[in-house]
Amino acid sequence: MKHSVFKSWEAMLAVVLVVELGVLGLINPAFLNVENLLFSTSDFAHVIICAVGLTLVIMTGGMDISGVSVMGLSSIVLGLAYVAGVPIWGGVVLSLVVGLCAGAFNGAVIAKTDVNPLVITLAMLFFYAGLASGLPTLLDMMGFAVAGAGGFEAYQYEGISGLPKTFTWVGTGALGWVPVPLIITVTLAAGATWLMHRTRFGRFLKLIGVSDPVARFTGVPVTRTLVTVYALNGFACAVAGLVLSAYFTSARADLGAEALLNIITAVVLGGSSIYGGQGSVLGTFLAGLVLGFLRQGLLALGISSDVVPVIVGVLLIGSVALKIGMGVLASRRANRTAYEAELRAVGGNG
Repeated sequence: MKHSVFKSWEAMLAVVLVVELGVLGLINPAFLNVENLLFSTSDFAHVIICAVGLTLVIMTGGMDISGVSVMGLSSIVLGLAYVAGVPIWGGVVLSLVVGLCAGAFNGAVIAKTDVNPLVITLAMLFFYAGLASGLPTLLDMMGFAVAGAGGFEAYQYEGISGLPKTFTWVGTGALGWVPVPLIITVTLAAGATWLMHRTRFGRFLKLIGVSDPVARFTGVPVTRTLVTVYALNGFACAVAGLVLSAYFTSARADLGAEALLNIITAVVLGGSSIYGGQGSVLGTFLAGLVLGFLRQGLLALGISSDVVPVIVGVLLIGSVALKIGMGVLASRRANRTAYEAELRAVGGNG
């Protein structure tokens, strides 16, 4: 019984996180300052937010790599709406709707075709990225005017700064010692956990991931569920884009473009199966913290940013090997238990 904690992958990740912080703290005591640790999460909160949305998608056996482009698209939509005279919170709502619609479109195409979701979302990654960078010119061509002077094209390659402090507080503010980006991340993760484990929608995700044909045969609304889960992922990525915009106090079309591998790594390290039917939002959240603090700690120790991805790759390989080993041990334990039960049954009959 005392070893039962090691049967949970989430518990293993929690142990890894504690050990990681302990080792980094021994090397550099300043790293263990609680306030600094909390505020450093603002540097990678967008990764965890997107990874939480992707966890729900992967539960269905799907994939969506277009989220990093949706981050940039939501950011530039916010900035362009603001310079066009739309109140900042109106721009926030518009950006979230854009992310929701982008995700829903992905889900509709995936649900209605037999094309691999990876292929579809790869195409959409380039489409949304191109739309984000070309949107200023497109708005000029359509005759929309900017409040003040000049055209939208002036913002095509330069970030839109001057966002009001009431908005940038979302990325730079805090409630006590807890930064707002972390509060948003925890709130979304809690909501996703509730959806996955406490609703029929969550059960539908798992059934589709285990077997799409069987799910359809048993009456699961597969098309509606896929459109919804991809829409939720698009919404999460839009939230991440807005958090990044507030954090950098600037709206840019390329915000979050480098986060794709980090997002996928957090989901896989968190225990989700790319084949579907298995996933853990808590695992994704903990894995995001492990990866984020590891990067922060390594950079703080003066390790080159070129070397950090190698170390993270080794961590991922090691974690996958550990997970496989835990699976093998669990299988052997189950087989042994079944064998002993059968022996007892045979002995009792004798």
